Amino acid sequence: MNMILDKQGADPAYIQLYRHLVKDITEGVYPYGTKLPSKRVIAEDTGVSVITVEHALDLLTEEGYTRTVQRSGVFVDYRGEDFLGEKRKEENLDLAEEGESEGLSTDYGEFPFTVLAKVMRKTLLDQGENILVKSPNHGCAALRSEICKYLARSRGITISPSQVIVGSGAEYLYGLIAQLLGDEKVFAIEDPAYKKIRLVYEAMGITCEGLKMTKDGISTRALEKTKAKVLHVTPYHSYPSGVTAGISKKHEYLRWAKKRRGILIEDNYDSELTVSTKPEEPLFSMDQEGRVIYLNTFSRTLAPSMRIGYMILPKSLVKPFEEKLGFYSCTVPIFEQYVLAELLRNGDFERHIHRIRRKRRKS
Repeated sequence: MNMILDKQGADPAYIQLYRHLVKDITEGVYPYGTKLPSKRVIAEDTGVSVITVEHALDLLTEEGYTRTVQRSGVFVDYRGEDFLGEKRKEENLDLAEEGESEGLSTDYGEFPFTVLAKVMRKTLLDQGENILVKSPNHGCAALRSEICKYLARSRGITISPSQVIVGSGAEYLYGLIAQLLGDEKVFAIEDPAYKKIRLVYEAMGITCEGLKMTKDGISTRALEKTKAKVLHVTPYHSYPSGVTAGISKKHEYLRWAKKRRGILIEDNYDSELTVSTKPEEPLFSMDQEGRVIYLNTFSRTLAPSMRIGYMILPKSLVKPFEEKLGFYSCTVPIFEQYVLAELLRNGDFERHIHRIRRKRRKS
């Protein structure tokens, strides 16, 4: 095994090992059905402990790359032919929208009011008259920096603050994306999908083409047929279908974007509240081509009234965004930005997320 781990690196050894193994699996070094080397062999070859190797292999299994056979070992369960272009019979699900509700579920993160109030008071004392100053157009530096650190810790997404755009919720950010990519007049979206995705895009002059969902994500056949070069997906817990895309489907989306020279819009509105012990790996961190725009919001994890969302641009779109839309003022009050930055910095936000996950696992 030719795997060199950086012992001085920011990522833990098991994460580095996991990523090396993912690369080998997806590139065919270990084809489907192949048995991986034993834990002790991997540990000896990489200079880490067996426990570290176990953690990495557990992540591979959780992501669907491998399966463990008792007393036999760990086998590759990733099929390269599941990529775009595989001709297979798919069962379309009957996923009609339930009603005409105005938004997503009224369930939210139940963030403790006492903690929020305490941080608000601290922010008033710490920031003083800074809360009266107009926010920078893309969001205040403190919040953009803390979002970068949070995503690196929780999602394995490594970015710079220049790639972060803060706005008042997902719908506002959809509008910015439509203007940024407006030359592409047709966007593909999931069918069914959150109703406001279509409404916002169409209000911006975009034509939306719905692609049928299956039990694992968008139908391969539908992806092949669409003429769109922009695809808006919700890989984790798509609304209203509840479908979560598997690892092969995620790679299929990425391959689609590369083949079309297109853009994926990854809408991860519900990903923090997963009951999984390890959050789903986002398309953005898997992307090697710079073709994914990542979207998320704090409205569900904090409270519906906290209209704070953000998007992460690939580096290739930072300059075009600045030139075309950099004049837009940030729509989130700077006081709320400072409050959120402190919640991310002091760990209150992540403690809350872990608390909700434990609660959901027990229910």
